[in-house]
Amino acid sequence: MKIYLASASPRRKELLKQVGISFKVMPSTVEENITKEKPDEVVEELSYQKAVDVCGKLAAEGKEDFVVIGADTVVSAWGKILGKPVDKEDASRMLKDLQGGSHQVYTGVTLAWKYKDMQPMFMTFSECTDVTMYAMTDEEIQGYVDSGEPMDKAGAYAIQGLCAAHIQGICGDYNNVVGLPVGRLCQELKRRGLL
Repeated sequence: MKIYLASASPRRKELLKQVGISFKVMPSTVEENITKEKPDEVVEELSYQKAVDVCGKLAAEGKEDFVVIGADTVVSAWGKILGKPVDKEDASRMLKDLQGGSHQVYTGVTLAWKYKDMQPMFMTFSECTDVTMYAMTDEEIQGYVDSGEPMDKAGAYAIQGLCAAHIQGICGDYNNVVGLPVGRLCQELKRRGLL
């Protein structure tokens, strides 16, 4: 089975390589359409849209025996979903919102697979990890934002980057916070004979 990652995320690519999965990158170009409100349902919906998009393209090309991995990650704090910041001010606001308590990082993953002469099959799951940050001063927030690191990250931070200096602890899967719960992903692939 050929595996395709429906994402151009360098972090997701790194995580798949780390666990020894061979794959090709074929980013989804679907326009995201959010109809849900709960963070776990939002990431599941978006990961499904991405997987369906790439699965449809592969099937249209006549490809057989493939698996598509679609994924989406959001941060949820105080009842609000935080995606990627639109600018530096937005990044600063998000980081201020994350101070003084725990927040949740949700990643939704959809597997789409197709064997010869069969209709594609799909399964979706999500993982949640609690993250607690130390309080950051305004100067620390500004310095971090100026580094540029927060700009393409959900919640405006990278746990595996400079922001590691401000992480007090996590409860759950660390890799989920980075962008892909590869442990659970591998188990789901193996359970279905796809790995």
